[in-house]
Amino acid sequence: MTTSLHTAAFIHANLYKDSVALMRVAQSLLAMPGVVNATLQMGNPANKDILREAGLLKSAVQDAGPSDVMVVVQARTADACDAAVTRCKAELAGTQAAGPQDADATRVVPTNLGMGKAALAGANLAQISVPGPYAAAEALKAIKLGLNVFLFSDNVPLAQEAALKREATRRGLLVMGPDCGTAIIGGVPLGFANAVRRGSIGLVAASGTGLQEVSTQIHRMGGGISHAIGTGGRDVYDAVGGATMLQGIALLAQDAATKVIVIVSKPPGAVVAARVLGALQATGKPSIVLFLGHAATLPKPAKGSLVRVAHTLVDCAALAVKLAGVRRSTPPVYELPKKPVFGKGQKYLRALFSGGTFAAEAQLLWAAAGLSVWSNVPLNKDMELPHPRQASQAHSALDLGDDAFTVGRPHPMIDQAARIERLAMEAADPSVRVILLDVVIGWGAHSNPAGELAPAIQRAKAVARKAGRNLAVVGFVCGTETDPQVLSAQEATLRAAGMVLAGNSANAAWLAGEWVR
Repeated sequence: MTTSLHTAAFIHANLYKDSVALMRVAQSLLAMPGVVNATLQMGNPANKDILREAGLLKSAVQDAGPSDVMVVVQARTADACDAAVTRCKAELAGTQAAGPQDADATRVVPTNLGMGKAALAGANLAQISVPGPYAAAEALKAIKLGLNVFLFSDNVPLAQEAALKREATRRGLLVMGPDCGTAIIGGVPLGFANAVRRGSIGLVAASGTGLQEVSTQIHRMGGGISHAIGTGGRDVYDAVGGATMLQGIALLAQDAATKVIVIVSKPPGAVVAARVLGALQATGKPSIVLFLGHAATLPKPAKGSLVRVAHTLVDCAALAVKLAGVRRSTPPVYELPKKPVFGKGQKYLRALFSGGTFAAEAQLLWAAAGLSVWSNVPLNKDMELPHPRQASQAHSALDLGDDAFTVGRPHPMIDQAARIERLAMEAADPSVRVILLDVVIGWGAHSNPAGELAPAIQRAKAVARKAGRNLAVVGFVCGTETDPQVLSAQEATLRAAGMVLAGNSANAAWLAGEWVR
C-alpha cells in the first residue's frame, strides 16, 4: 500500500458474522469509488496474525476479542474513506428498512439451538458458523440435541474436532467439518455447492472444490447425486481417524438410493487410507477412490474388488457414471486450438486458482509431465514460493483463496478483484507464455464471475500484443447449466474474451502444461 492512502480502522463489538457474510460486506465496500482495501475479520488471534502479516493490524483493532469484528478500510481520499466507514457500519448494524416479514413484532426469534429446534419441527441438522473458539461448544450442543452438524467454522483445534466426532459417532450423528464449505444433503445445498440432479451416486469428500468438480462433471455426463457429504480437510488425518468419512460411507451403504460411492480427498493418513478402503469393500457397492497424489501408493485392488482407483477429478466422475450404469450424455465439444506461436523469451506458466484442490491436482499432473512448478501451496515443500503476494517465479501456481491473499478482500469465488490484479501483473511479465484460470459457479459464488474476468482477460492479452507477444489464457468453469450463473453463459463470455476453455480441471492443466513444455 502507498503512504498516500487514507486509512480508517474500528471494532464493531459483540457481533458475529461468518466469513461469507463478512466477504460480502467487503465486496460492497470495494465497489465504492476510491476504496482500495476493505478487510473485515473476526478478532481471534489467527486473524490478527493475518492482519499483522499484511501490515493492517492497526492500533484501533488490536484489542478486539473473538466476538468482535475488526474493520480496516483504505481509500484514495478522506471522503471516500469516510463514506466506506459509514456504509460498513450501516451494513454491520443491519439498518435496512423493515420488510413485510418484520411486521409481526410479537414473533419470538430463536436465540439458541434449543429454541431453533423447538421452532422447526423435524429439524435434524444444524449449520454452525461462529468464531473458532466457540465452534466446538456450539457443535456439541447441537449433537446433544440430536442434530447432525454442518460446521463451517475454522480455527477449531484438532483435538476438539476429534472429540466432537467421537461423541457424534457414539450417538449415530454426523459432523461435517470443521472448515467444511460444501455439502448436498438430500438435494439441499449447504455452503458453496452446485445445482446438480438427484441420482444414484453418493460422494464423501474431504475437499470442497474437489467435491464441486466431481459432482458437476457427474451431472454433465448424465449422472446424478444422492448425497454429497463434506468432511472437512483434516478428517482424513490419522489423529481424527477419518471419522466422518467412515460414517459417510456407512450412511451411503445403507441408503437404498445410492448405488455407487465416491471418495475424494487429498492424501490421507496411512491408517485412514486402509480403513476407508476396507469400509468401501465391506459396503458391497461399487466404489471409486480418489486420493489426489496417493494413487500410486495404494495397493492394487484384488481381482473382483468393488473398489476402483481414480487419478483425476474428471476421471473419478467418469468412472462413477459408468459404474452407475448411466447412459452417458454427449458432452459439449471443447475445440482446442493448435499450440500458438510464442515469442522467444516467453517460457513460463502462471496459474491463478480460486480452488485449492485444483491447484493440487494441477501440480500432480505437471510433476508427472516433468514440469517443476513453484506455489504458495506446494505439494513438494522444496518448491514453496518465497514471496507469493509480491511475485511469481519461473512456472508458478497460486491458490488465491489461501489466507495470504484474502486479507482485506473477499475470497476469489465471491470476488475476482485479487485475480484481476494478479492477472495484470503476470500479463506484464515478458517471460509468461500461458495463464491458467479456474472459474467456480454455483450457490454462494459470485453471480457473474465471467463478467468480472472477461474485460481483465481482454486487457491482459492486449498488453501482451502491444509488446509483440502472444499471451494464452487457458481455463475451465466448474458448474452446471442449472446453476444460477448458467454454465454455457459463463463459458460464452470467457470464450469471447479470448480464453481457451478445456472443459474440466484436468484437461485445462494438461493443456497449459503442453503449451509451455
